[in-house]
Amino acid sequence: MTRPLRSLALAGALVAVLPVACTAQVPSTPIAPPPAATPAAPLVSGLPDFTALVQRVGPAVVNVRADIAPRRASRGQMPDEDQIPEIFRRFFGPDMPGGPQMPRGPRGGGSSLGTGFLISQDGYLLTNHHVVDGADTVKVTLSDRREYTAKVVGSDERSDVALLKIDAKGLPFLRLANAGLTKPGQWVIAIGSPFGLDHSVTAGIVSAIGRSNPYADQQYVPFIQTDVAINQGNSGGPLLNTSGEVVGINSQIFSNSGGYMGVSFAIPIDVAMNAAEQLRSTGKVQRGLLGVGVQGITAESAKGLGLPDTRGALVNSVQAGGAAEKAGVQLGDVILAVNDRPVNQSSDLPPLIGALAPGAKVQLQINRGGKTLTETVVLGALDAEAVETAARAANDDADAAPGRAGSNPLGVVAQDLSPALRQRLGLKTGEGVLVQTPGDDGAEAGLRPNDVVLSVGRTAVGSAAALNRELAGVRPGDTVMLLVRRGAATQFIAVTAQAKAG
Repeated sequence: MTRPLRSLALAGALVAVLPVACTAQVPSTPIAPPPAATPAAPLVSGLPDFTALVQRVGPAVVNVRADIAPRRASRGQMPDEDQIPEIFRRFFGPDMPGGPQMPRGPRGGGSSLGTGFLISQDGYLLTNHHVVDGADTVKVTLSDRREYTAKVVGSDERSDVALLKIDAKGLPFLRLANAGLTKPGQWVIAIGSPFGLDHSVTAGIVSAIGRSNPYADQQYVPFIQTDVAINQGNSGGPLLNTSGEVVGINSQIFSNSGGYMGVSFAIPIDVAMNAAEQLRSTGKVQRGLLGVGVQGITAESAKGLGLPDTRGALVNSVQAGGAAEKAGVQLGDVILAVNDRPVNQSSDLPPLIGALAPGAKVQLQINRGGKTLTETVVLGALDAEAVETAARAANDDADAAPGRAGSNPLGVVAQDLSPALRQRLGLKTGEGVLVQTPGDDGAEAGLRPNDVVLSVGRTAVGSAAALNRELAGVRPGDTVMLLVRRGAATQFIAVTAQAKAG
């Protein structure tokens, strides 16, 4: 008897004994209701046929080639494969390591290949900023093989949107969808040029909406996540609904290999068009600025703040003289909504604010100390040209005053800051206390030596003695919120006091 037959024989023996065991273990009360006698009406019937859609919208999808002259190769050439981050890789077309290798120009010049789509009959089209960034010339090829040299009207790195213009009339163009109607589970289609394969069509569903990207400076984009197959060369192409309307611009993938792994991201079309209209009018994109730093709320933080749940964005810094400070927003406030649009997590806030123009009035719903209130804020302007500089870390013990550790239930050992160190950190007189030893509870929560504690909850501390006074009443099981400066960043750390042995 062959091995497969022996396996079947063994399976038959098991089948002979299983009914007895199963019958003996059936519970008296079923865990779920029994199946209905007749099946429920199907929620999904059949599979969609995209042929008519593709025939209609395909002519408005174009190839975009950005040429880089040889003289710029030292600054513009692509890095080696091991230098490219393996998360949220950009697609720069066939020249990107890992894709089909295309001939390069002399002395390192080359091209990047992407996709775009027409949004007007007179030649305006959208693509990604990263497709045309640094290009000397940009060529656009239509579906009928006509080629044009495109003008880059404007390009915005923060939204990864570029607006191009070709000199032509009577062109096919795509309709734009109502972005608010995009929902998880709906069918979507991508048309592009992966690896230079013109007008390739892929389909899938929307996996999620409102995704943030912590790996790039695009906190103002609430990405659409899909499982549509997207690869190098798809960048800048349209993501379409089943009506042939554009819901987004394909921009990024999540990948460990550089290729499609089932997680793709698109810029919502309303965000893209907001940027495009500003680029056409002024050549740049302006965004509203609230002037706060925020962080997410964990279960521990919610306990320490006395919040009912983890919804909202916790304010951990307020810009001096900024819009939020002028309106009365305070450290420790939790922003719950902007103009009645909910802020469920901290990453929801930047897109809501960034979509508004400088000078716009917004209503912030805030939880402050357990009370809900509303603040009206007139937004400032985000300066995209500003260079952010990190404060020096507080690690020079020679600048610190002699320790005044005292004691507190958390075991945090702290010392006063010297005037020189305060000045170097940009702190006011009497502001902050330096952590020497975080203690077991603090270390477990993420507190580190050389952190500067600015406040306990909403109460500012400026000395080791003040810190010890504020922590004196902490009991085992209590959670305390410490506002901490670390380098240039400010954040709340939730520290829970544990019962000590003995």
